[in-house]
Amino acid sequence: MIRHLFTLMWNKKKQNLLLMTEILFSFLVLFGVFTLLVHYFHIYKQPIGIAFEQVWVINYNGENPIEVDSPAESAARYAAAKQTLDNMPEIESCSYASSNVPFSMNNNNGSVDYGNQSVLADNFTVDPEYPEVTGVKLAEGRWFSSDDDGSKYHPVVINKSLKEKLFPNETAVGKILGEKGGNYFEKVVGVAENVKDEGDYVGYEPAKYNRIDTAGYRWVSRILIKVKPGYQAGFENKLHKTMAGILKTSVEIEKLSQKKVSKNRITLIPMVIMLLLTGFLLLNVALGLFGVLWYNINKRRAEIGLRRAVGASGPSVMKQIVTEALVLTTFAVALGCFFAVQFPLMHVFNLETQTYLEALLLALFFMYALVAICSLYPGQQAASIYPADALHED
Repeated sequence: MIRHLFTLMWNKKKQNLLLMTEILFSFLVLFGVFTLLVHYFHIYKQPIGIAFEQVWVINYNGENPIEVDSPAESAARYAAAKQTLDNMPEIESCSYASSNVPFSMNNNNGSVDYGNQSVLADNFTVDPEYPEVTGVKLAEGRWFSSDDDGSKYHPVVINKSLKEKLFPNETAVGKILGEKGGNYFEKVVGVAENVKDEGDYVGYEPAKYNRIDTAGYRWVSRILIKVKPGYQAGFENKLHKTMAGILKTSVEIEKLSQKKVSKNRITLIPMVIMLLLTGFLLLNVALGLFGVLWYNINKRRAEIGLRRAVGASGPSVMKQIVTEALVLTTFAVALGCFFAVQFPLMHVFNLETQTYLEALLLALFFMYALVAICSLYPGQQAASIYPADALHED
């Protein structure tokens, strides 16, 4: 019977061309949407790599709010401000950082050179206490510390993504970074685990952590603090007044957990819009498919009545209508699969092959399910046709 239905639908391909085209384009749209959804899901499952729940951000104006002429004196003033924070019983640890703290809207990137290789990486300027505050783990080596004072090369820590691009088959610790012929070089002292600092739905990116030097405090404008659990409700107001008095500038306090929620919402806006447009498209496809099947059944009332008259049961007629719709879908998605398999071959979206395969399976399942659901009611109506009524109308 299946072979007979395939032959029947193929012979009617011209009549069903418009419907098959509609199913084809809907399938390709579904494949594209599911590809991005699967990609986002895989990223979401990756460890975030940062302990953000108890971390707050103190934002203040940069350009050295503690105005002194000497960089050394400026650094001492910043150290005193940090000591004030450390002495607060509600604070576990704190760290100065550049404006591109995790989940912020600020970015700072540049090329990292090693030999003939150059990789674009995010640059984070932090102090030695940064991993204590954020919980960033080390994969190898160490974090920079006071032991690096007076070092010939500026100490840096890179993440695993950058390490895999620059040193895929060797140890990164001890390597000297910098452009050949340049006058500024950096020494890798450690490799940190990857961090999703752009939110749950943005994957790992190459990154480099630079140590704040004596003259660098004037260019940072954030302090990350890790608050102990169970702090009192009035602590935030107390912290705001204390830091505003020390830094002599406007101060704003944010929580990384809230910044993460805001960042995720912004990241998901394009996907939500795409899902709404896809849903509208599928609704139109479903209505069109339902209408075409309904029209075909009304045209075939005599055929269906004759089948019922020679002994065909209602369920068998319904099964035929649903199967014909699925066979029609098979012709459309077979061509769609041909286009879909070109995506991994041509590296469209530059994603893993597994992502495309999972998206293809989801698109196939959803398309067949949609067609089956749309054909159930017309099939039920066909099954309820009485032979005498159909033959009498004919």
